[in-house]
Amino acid sequence: MPDFSLTEEQSSLREMARKFARSEMLPHAAECDRTARFPEEIYRKAWELGLMNLNVPTEFGGSGLSALDICLIVEELAYGCAGMTTSIIANCLALEPILLGGTPEQQHRFLDPFCASYQLASFCLTEPAGGSDAGAITTRAIRHGSGYQITGEKCFITNAPHASLYTVFATVDPKLQHRGITAFVVPRSAAGVQPGKDEEKMGHRASSTSTVRFEEVEVPEADRLGAEGEGFALAMRTLDQTRTPIGALATGIAQAALDHAGSYALKRRTFGKPIAEHQAIQIKLADMATKVHASRLLTWAAAARIDRGEAATLDSSIAKTYASEAAFQVADDAIQIHGGYGYMKEYPVEKLLRDAKLTQIYEGSNEIQRIVIARELLKQYA
Repeated sequence: MPDFSLTEEQSSLREMARKFARSEMLPHAAECDRTARFPEEIYRKAWELGLMNLNVPTEFGGSGLSALDICLIVEELAYGCAGMTTSIIANCLALEPILLGGTPEQQHRFLDPFCASYQLASFCLTEPAGGSDAGAITTRAIRHGSGYQITGEKCFITNAPHASLYTVFATVDPKLQHRGITAFVVPRSAAGVQPGKDEEKMGHRASSTSTVRFEEVEVPEADRLGAEGEGFALAMRTLDQTRTPIGALATGIAQAALDHAGSYALKRRTFGKPIAEHQAIQIKLADMATKVHASRLLTWAAAARIDRGEAATLDSSIAKTYASEAAFQVADDAIQIHGGYGYMKEYPVEKLLRDAKLTQIYEGSNEIQRIVIARELLKQYA
């Protein structure tokens, strides 16, 4: 079992993220959730503190943090607001394909500007008819002159209306299925790029989500990541790296729900004593705490494997699946402990339940994660 004793630097990073979450994010979380406001002033402060572009190496001006470092930060940010956290860490997802598949020239050309000034990027894989089935995407990349023309529509794209750059996955030939998928970097300024209107979401309402339409967008060959047909593998490798922080995000939601429930249980009185003294509440709190601790350990274990340079598909899928489902259950129990008040928007726990739900869906639905887990597990017995 890895030693999870945090270094002084890791403890400092964790404390910085905690202070930012509780002083800058948490005071505005309810208002941004209620109005679906995109608090860009908070995201700019996160960039100034080095809480964005966490996975970008220092040679490009990024934070250059390890997977475990990133998870420590993401959990603390999610405690403040999961929606804001989704927008803050979206650059990690969008820029990871450039880190994995870009040439040194492409990496400097695309990554340096993101670390020199505040900018947002979006990862464009999901389509209206191709969510979990990423190999069936229909966005086309047709050879045109010395480059390509990209045409198609992506959906559920985080930060899309505010992004200055998109990493886009398109197929050079639908008949090839996943073998035809190719990755490109597309600037927002390119003619034919059309972000849609913000979606009205159940949770993560401080994060902006929309469709992006590409209408015969001209992309030079120099902006293709890797060779034709390597895009699917690049997308899967990207998700292997970025899935673990979703476990951390879910853990942050669960920790917030547990803290709210524990505090409320000590204040709320029934039958002449605090409800915390009722065994039924104690058992519920104990189960909640167990889920939070297990989520954190699974997430840290997956991150440690990534940091050792080992294959972490199994570990990251387990961490994401368990932590996301635990977060939903813990938030649900927190509402139950609050009783009728938990159902009211005046109290924060109903927001945590809505925010927790998305962690079961994005970065690969938990149904798909279970297929991945089974596939990786069975390899050990073959």
